[in-house]
Amino acid sequence: MKKLAVAGLCLLALTACQREVEKLAEFSGHIFVFNYRLSKANYVVTLRPTAPLPEGGMAIARFENPRGGEPLVTETKLYAKMEKIVLESPNLQCVREGRSYAVTIDLADAKGKLLQALDTTVLATIDQSILPANSIVVGPAYDMNPKVFKAGGQIDLTPVQDCPA
Repeated sequence: MKKLAVAGLCLLALTACQREVEKLAEFSGHIFVFNYRLSKANYVVTLRPTAPLPEGGMAIARFENPRGGEPLVTETKLYAKMEKIVLESPNLQCVREGRSYAVTIDLADAKGKLLQALDTTVLATIDQSILPANSIVVGPAYDMNPKVFKAGGQIDLTPVQDCPA
């Protein structure tokens, strides 16, 4: 009986020494945003901090590229008192309705040490073929884009071509 009690205390001591990695943030939202006027699509992912963030740290997001190839990477500086972390991808091409795309986010301290890794997928509920290849407006006054609204009343709303199947 004494051996069992000693073994139990040793096990308890070992588990007390192993601290769980602190969870700095959790997903609070993720979506594709389609802007018809500017003819662009982007991932937008938001995180809710669950612990103080490291001052000078970084959130590095890797978004699956719907066109194929290497992931699209963005970095956002972290501040200790942030209430929300918003990560937006560069402009996308070839987003397909009904397909889920991978997103990975690394939270690192100011020296680049990985503190937390998060993974999710974002489901596209709209196909990017609804957007024309060129923005329908240009400039700060939202003037009609001459690449879309051509002479003679022709309007070119052709979507991006050559997307992978």
